[in-house]
Amino acid sequence: MNFIPNPRQAGVLDAVREQGTISVEALAERFGVTLQTVRRDVKLLSGAGLLTRFHGGVRLPSSTTENIAYRQRQQLNEDAKHRIARAVADAVPDGCSLIINIGTTTEAIAHELLRRRGLRVITNNLNVAAILSDNPDCEVIVAGGLVRSRDRGVVGEATVEFIRQFKVDIALIGISGIEADGTLRDFDYREVTVARAIVEHSREVWLAADHSKFNRPAMVELARLDQVDVLYTDQPPPPPFDALLDEAGVRCVVAPA
Repeated sequence: MNFIPNPRQAGVLDAVREQGTISVEALAERFGVTLQTVRRDVKLLSGAGLLTRFHGGVRLPSSTTENIAYRQRQQLNEDAKHRIARAVADAVPDGCSLIINIGTTTEAIAHELLRRRGLRVITNNLNVAAILSDNPDCEVIVAGGLVRSRDRGVVGEATVEFIRQFKVDIALIGISGIEADGTLRDFDYREVTVARAIVEHSREVWLAADHSKFNRPAMVELARLDQVDVLYTDQPPPPPFDALLDEAGVRCVVAPA
């Protein structure tokens, strides 16, 4: 189902992420709409796999094995991703080397990097490669491997071996979820294996993750916060993540509005 939430429905998703579970009545009061409107929104969101309904309320889906569809992820928190992307691109120095992994946030970063000069970019994301190929002052190197049709990510052992040839200045990575134990997690073990190689073969690791990624479960551990140098996000991280970031020595940059 190719369902893209409207602004109110995106707000419902944010409210559920903040509280874990929430009643239909509380959502109606929060957004100043009728119960029927909320129930209609919840039905659409649950049908798209973004929420799970229970008697009288909603919660986040419990699945840790399957991500939201790519086209839906492109639209979710779109403004937050653009803010994060601008902040990251502002910090990337001209003339440096980068590895950029799979994800809609890293694709937003690629658009912002079109204004930088003298970059050498390695990526396993064909969307990132296509975007940056429009910058004549950027050398783009594409990793080989198996192409996933759903998002044009390149994964597999051949991709890992390709990445291991390099040591770059900065890894720009996205993530599906950051759990309260400080682990960074994703859904596809093949994608995670490549991302681990990216982390290991970069002098600095910059993580780009909007507020919806905190407390979001996923099946496969990619890394821990102490392997990250800088976190770029759009809102101050909630407890316990503020303390975890401080303990891990991660610099947190909240992108300006």
